[in-house]
Amino acid sequence: MSNLLSYKIYNGTVEYSKEDDCLFGKVIGIRSLLSYEGKSVKELQQDFQRAIDKYLADCKKRNVEPEQPYKGTFNVRISPELHRNIAIYAMEHGKTLNAAVEEAIESMVGVS
Repeated sequence: MSNLLSYKIYNGTVEYSKEDDCLFGKVIGIRSLLSYEGKSVKELQQDFQRAIDKYLADCKKRNVEPEQPYKGTFNVRISPELHRNIAIYAMEHGKTLNAAVEEAIESMVGVS
C-alpha cells in the first residue's frame, strides 16, 4: 500500500496532523513547494489536484516551463567494490554502466 497521491505526472505525500485534525501533504520530486490539505481523503485528493492544476496554469500564464519530476538522471553513491563489480558486469555484457544500473533497478522495482 502506498501513502502517495498521483495526478498527471506528479506525486504527493499523505500525512496527518493530530493538532489540526487534518490530512496534509506536499508534491515531491520538484523544487517548488506545492502543498495541500483536507479533512478527509477525498478532500485531500481534490486539494492535491487543485494545487497541481493551479501550478500548471500559473506556469502557463507566466510562460514558464513547469518542473518535471524524475527527469531520469540522479547521482548514486556506492562502495568502490560495488562500483567495480557493476563496471565489470557491464563490460562483460557489452553494456554501458548506465544500462547495467538501469537493468539492476528494473529487476528490483519492475517497469511500469
